[in-house]
Amino acid sequence: MTSSKVALIIGAGDATGGAIARRFARAGLTACVTRRTADKLSPLVDSIKAAGGQAHGFGSDARKEEDMVELFARIERDIGPVEVAVFNVGGNVRFPVRETTTRVYTKVWEMTALGGFHLGREAAKVMVPRGHGTIIFTGATASVRGGAGFAAFAGGKHALRALAQSMARELGPQGIHVAHVVIDGGIDTDFIKQMRAADYADLKATDGLLAPDAIAEQYVMLHSQPRSAWTHELDLRPWSEKW
Repeated sequence: MTSSKVALIIGAGDATGGAIARRFARAGLTACVTRRTADKLSPLVDSIKAAGGQAHGFGSDARKEEDMVELFARIERDIGPVEVAVFNVGGNVRFPVRETTTRVYTKVWEMTALGGFHLGREAAKVMVPRGHGTIIFTGATASVRGGAGFAAFAGGKHALRALAQSMARELGPQGIHVAHVVIDGGIDTDFIKQMRAADYADLKATDGLLAPDAIAEQYVMLHSQPRSAWTHELDLRPWSEKW
C-alpha cells in the first residue's frame, strides 16, 4: 500500500469527472477513477501520471452493490485510505412523461440515486472510524426543480440531494464533510459543442459555459474547508445563466 491518501471519483468522464481527478492529483492525493468500462480511463490515468501525479483506473458500476463494496476494499487494501469520495454520475435524459417507460425511470434512478447511496455508504464505513473525510455529490438544476420532460432525471437528482442532506446531518458530527454541488448550467464539453454549434463560440468567448477545471477547483475548495465553516450545498453557474 502507498502512503498517499486517495480521492475516489465515481464517473470520471472526459470533462467534469476527469478535471476533478486531475485537480485532486495535483493537490497530492492519489486519484482513483472509475467508469463502467475501464479501458476508457487510460487517457485520463496517463495524463495524470505524465503530470507527476498518481492515478489508478477501475471498471465499476455504482448501481451494483457488490462493485462498490469490492472497489472500496481493494483501494483501502492496495492503494491507500479514501480521504475524498466524489459521486459524479449523470443520467440526464429527456422523455415526455407519457413516453417514459418503467425501465427508463428505474435505470435513471439507479444511476443518479442508488449509485450515490452505494458510494456514500461505503465511504462512510471507512471514513467514520478515522473521524475525517469528504463526500461530494454532483447535482444538477434538476436537483432543485423539475422540468418538462425530465421526470426521471429530476426524480433521481432530488433523491440524491435528499441523501446528501441526511448524510450531512448524520455524519457531520462524526467529522465527515458531506457536500452537494448543484451544477446549474451547460458545461463546456464536446457534447455541448455539437448541440450548440451555432452559438458555441460566443458562449466560450464570454464564459457562458461552466469550465470543467473551474468546477474542479470548487471541489478541492470544499475538501479544504475548515470544520467551523463547512459548506453543504454549493450552486455553480455561469454569470449569464438565468436562475
